[in-house]
Amino acid sequence: MAAISFDNTENAFAYKTDKQLSKANFLFSLMHYPWLVKTGTSITPWAIKSGLPIKGIVRNTIFEQFVGGETLEQTAKAARKLGEYHVQVILDYGVEGGDDGEHGFDHACDEFMRVINYAATQNNIPFMSIKMTGMARFGLLEKLDRSCDANSGTLFKRYNAALEKLTADEKAEWQRVHERMHKICTLAAAKNIGVLIDAEETWIQDPVDMLTMLMMDQYNREKAVIFNTIQHYRHDRLEFLRDSIEAAEKRNFILGMKLVRGAYMEKERERARDMNYQSPIQPDKKSTDRDYNAGVKLCLEHIDKVSLIVATHNEESNLLATRILEQKGLPLNHDHVHFSQLYGMSDNITFNLAKAGCSVSKYLPFGPIEDVVPYLMRRAQENSSVAGQTNRELALIKREISRRKARS
Repeated sequence: MAAISFDNTENAFAYKTDKQLSKANFLFSLMHYPWLVKTGTSITPWAIKSGLPIKGIVRNTIFEQFVGGETLEQTAKAARKLGEYHVQVILDYGVEGGDDGEHGFDHACDEFMRVINYAATQNNIPFMSIKMTGMARFGLLEKLDRSCDANSGTLFKRYNAALEKLTADEKAEWQRVHERMHKICTLAAAKNIGVLIDAEETWIQDPVDMLTMLMMDQYNREKAVIFNTIQHYRHDRLEFLRDSIEAAEKRNFILGMKLVRGAYMEKERERARDMNYQSPIQPDKKSTDRDYNAGVKLCLEHIDKVSLIVATHNEESNLLATRILEQKGLPLNHDHVHFSQLYGMSDNITFNLAKAGCSVSKYLPFGPIEDVVPYLMRRAQENSSVAGQTNRELALIKREISRRKARS
């Protein structure tokens, strides 16, 4: 296997025109200033809700960088361009939460199914992503989570025990959530599209894990259709991964697992502090990195029973997975190993992995600007707060701009 280099900017940005590269340079230069990001992420949601005429500015800057389009059809152009460079797509309907009650949840379910049907018509869209909070009331998930007794046995036993603590109306409500999930999973299995269930906050994650495992138990018998997500910035997730692998082996299904570092760190720490309980977050980044890499190794040790998505912008973790595959004499495009990064970030990882022959994708959200604003604000904050992220992006972009100028 030829050495994979994430410093090759020619591969990383081949899909971008000079104009697009210049716009990316401008945007990441702005994100270099935390005070500017803090101001922008505070004002933008309010301005859009208030109807101020800023959608055009948002559309031509941060939206264009991180989102595929406002409609499913508009993502086709971005997906086709990625496909030209052997990069696949994870489609994400970027609307978060349901303010319209049952009607909103049913609508989200219909949209998720529409995404599956569309993905099945495309050559390079093997996955789609959903949030459970798009189809289930947050308060119901909270009650189920509180009812989960960690000492009541296996995940499946804990789930049944938690259900018994719901009222009759709540049981009927949860049954409707079940039905939505079954509709999505049945269609996904028929259309051969993987469904990635996003991780949520710790205080609603247990029921998400339980329902996802139930779906895997039913639909992942021959191949991985349903995938759970593990956030390794939680100090308990490596143990949960071990338990999940053990459950898959005992019940004879393929465990679909997407490994990420995490998305709610400050929120989690603040809640733990305010409510006076032990923070679920790792004490430092080193611990997160250690557990993430241990999770990658663990999944690859059980590659016959685990279908792994290495979803990270960390160069070391991506290289680790490729080295382990090489050591095991397995192909980089093994059926049970996939790599993924967010659209608009870490192109040096995505496109160089693709060039090396890995199965790799971009996580491509779509949706109306006003609906994907929460997602966009997180991307701006992430690039501003993650140590070295913006500097790395900027350095690579500037290097490629210089390379192109020297060439011409």
